[in-house]
Amino acid sequence: MFTVSSNTSPHRLQDHSFLIAGLLVLALLMTVSLSAGMGYMKIAWADVLRVVSGSLTGNAGLIADVDELTRVIVMEVRLPRILTAAAVGGGLAMCGVVFQGILLNPLADPYTLGVSAGAAFGAALALLLNVTAAGIYSVPVCAFIGATTTLMLVVYLSSSAGGANANNLILSGIIVAAILSAGISFLKFVADEQVSVIIFWLMGSFASKTWTDAGLSSAFLFIGLLVFVFYARDLNLLCLGRRAAASLGVDARRVPWILLVTASLVAAACVSVSGIIGFVGLLVPHMMRALVGPDNRRLLPLSLFSGAILLLCADTVTRAVLPHEIPIGVLTALIGGPFFCYLFRKRQTGGKGF
Repeated sequence: MFTVSSNTSPHRLQDHSFLIAGLLVLALLMTVSLSAGMGYMKIAWADVLRVVSGSLTGNAGLIADVDELTRVIVMEVRLPRILTAAAVGGGLAMCGVVFQGILLNPLADPYTLGVSAGAAFGAALALLLNVTAAGIYSVPVCAFIGATTTLMLVVYLSSSAGGANANNLILSGIIVAAILSAGISFLKFVADEQVSVIIFWLMGSFASKTWTDAGLSSAFLFIGLLVFVFYARDLNLLCLGRRAAASLGVDARRVPWILLVTASLVAAACVSVSGIIGFVGLLVPHMMRALVGPDNRRLLPLSLFSGAILLLCADTVTRAVLPHEIPIGVLTALIGGPFFCYLFRKRQTGGKGF
């Protein structure tokens, strides 16, 4: 499943990766434009483009006949949320590719090493203790600290004289996540009237996101993309096994750690902004791998765009289509779970699943 494909790969679309990437970028831009116009107050997509263009270029003539309320709704309310959702979706999908490649496990996702449990524990603790040291960003900061601390603990538990292997990492992640889950349950037990706030955060949401949230998540996404693309060839070889990769010139001790730590930090940043959102990092890599093959030089950027579109569409549905907004993590689980079962069953019966 994770071997590097040859020119005779059955993935018929792998030779059209640039075309697919262009179509995905176009689809993402269209989705952003349409999503910005959807909501309680409908705004024409042409007005959305004029507001965004006028704000970016400083050309007041473009928005001269657009009322101030429309400009504020687009630029200060909807667009930060939209860009944050796209960045988180792209980051989770891209990290899913890395985790599945390094750990050689089709069920690996950005939360495999307990990152989500650490972030959830940090956020729940901040909500319970009413931490306000960082203002409105106190909960995201505590979530990020919890996620990174969990990552360091998992790395420490899994390391040995011969280096950590995939099984040790996964087992350590499961152990630490189980302990933290018990801790979260205890925090919810003692939270009393604050328990609803903790539960809502754990379900994931992009409500009330700001340009700071969009900027931070995009910055982590960009840095992660640079690292992953730089090591994409090494990741292809690592998918063949550590010994095979080492024989082909890959530093099989250092490169996996760089990729795993970078992916975990990107996932931690995403979780700290949005809460727990499942299945995006699990499903999107499988879907794109079925289309373009397992070459990570193609798979990483295409998964990024696909994950951004998927999560943005899901958030738009919860925000502008459903009569009442539901947590985004609930929607992705309701959609992703059955779809994953379909792909798994299709593979078991001889179809072209993941």
